[in-house]
Amino acid sequence: LIGNINAGGGGVNRNLIMNGNFVVAQRGTSFSNVTSSQFCLDRFSVDIGGGGAFNVTQDTSAPEGFEKSLKIEVNTADSSIGAGDSYRVTQAIEGQNTAQVDLGASTAKAMALSFYVKSSVTGTYGVGLANSAETENFVAEYTISSANTWEKKTINIPVRTSGTWLTTNGIGIGVRWDLGSGTDYNGTAGQWQTTSAKVYRTSSCVNLIATGSATWFLTGVQLEVGQNPTSFEHEPFERTLSKCQRYYQRWQANTNYDSVCTGSMYADTTWLGDYRLVPEMRAEPTFSANGTFKVNASGGDMNASSFALNRATPQTMQFQCTTTDANRIGQSAFFRAGADSDAFCEFISEI
Repeated sequence: LIGNINAGGGGVNRNLIMNGNFVVAQRGTSFSNVTSSQFCLDRFSVDIGGGGAFNVTQDTSAPEGFEKSLKIEVNTADSSIGAGDSYRVTQAIEGQNTAQVDLGASTAKAMALSFYVKSSVTGTYGVGLANSAETENFVAEYTISSANTWEKKTINIPVRTSGTWLTTNGIGIGVRWDLGSGTDYNGTAGQWQTTSAKVYRTSSCVNLIATGSATWFLTGVQLEVGQNPTSFEHEPFERTLSKCQRYYQRWQANTNYDSVCTGSMYADTTWLGDYRLVPEMRAEPTFSANGTFKVNASGGDMNASSFALNRATPQTMQFQCTTTDANRIGQSAFFRAGADSDAFCEFISEI
């Protein structure tokens, strides 16, 4: 720990990974037949570029001291992986949070990555780190020795004094766990390398995606400054949730007719309103509404459809929708769910 403190790490907020114990799942806790790249549990994306598919869930299987984990299960196996096919789990860390590592400078610091993992398929697996351009890459191997058994892995990451590394709200560091990708992603284990394309595995790695119904679990993920991995930094749930909401916020109805926000009838068939984003998001978000919604003004509800973003800042989002014609121009009106307790709005500013 002293070595980590001397390197600029230690103390609170030492974990550069968000939601590394997978307690936050704003989008849901179960995703079936994932066939492309998408965010599932908060801040972690499941990236698929091939003919296989995963089921992704927030699972209750976890090592001592943890309550949740990310579970990947092979839904559709891919036993003929092309050179450019990819199957991985990723978290992109914002550059403003990785600036302390001084990557690319003579003052760059070492890092340590630790996590708990278990799988039904034993063998050698790959994990990698990269810059935003994915031209500066570090690849490490770890071994799952016993099937279906939680094992803790620790990886020391040496300093990197070359390359271009963002310290803005873009990607500072990308961390990728390989689950069976093609040979285009093979690199050399245990060292940094400059490549023209991303690498995050080696030729010795097993291909989880090739085995139908195979499982792979992950939790307790921590990336920190310093050469000595420390115990996982547990934090209050609301703090983890707030960190995740910088990248994704979701308004979710609890019952029918829950209210989202207020606004006014801008035209005969157009409602316009503002939604406050708390906390401030990483960048201007995109917006979508899913389910049945109504606009309520004097005289009752109007059906709402054709939702569109009017303008946005990281603090406030203004959106509009089309309503039935009720001749209510200028009236105050609020936007709410209809008879649909599953309705939701989402605001996305992921990297």
